[in-house]
Amino acid sequence: QVQLVESGGGSVQAGGSLRLSCAASGYTYSNYCMGWFHQAPGKEREGVAAIDSDGSTSYADSVKGRFTISKDNAKNTLYLQMNSLKPEDTAMYYCAALKRGHIPDGGSWYDSFSQLVRSFGYWGQGTQVTVSS
Repeated sequence: QVQLVESGGGSVQAGGSLRLSCAASGYTYSNYCMGWFHQAPGKEREGVAAIDSDGSTSYADSVKGRFTISKDNAKNTLYLQMNSLKPEDTAMYYCAALKRGHIPDGGSWYDSFSQLVRSFGYWGQGTQVTVSS
């Protein structure tokens, strides 16, 4: 049974930092693409960052240069280091995983991941991040 459990959310002031973690279990971690999404009240869930099974990373424009995604295969854990936080980063943050085999060859793996994970992936329960000005 696949399980993703996020932690590390909280309340910080603008300019502060947080590190989110996502502990994964129930599958071969290294064969999956993983990513972070966020959803603010009244808005759609959006991709924040993702990391491919080979370690390639991709970021939403709004977080480039401020957020860093990484993973520790030995610990089956995904991370999101968030620096220089802004009030607009306030949202529920979700961890997601998609088996690499779902992603077709060619084109953008990140675009494919962002679309296909919504239908075929696994999701955590979310962790709240609140940034005050």
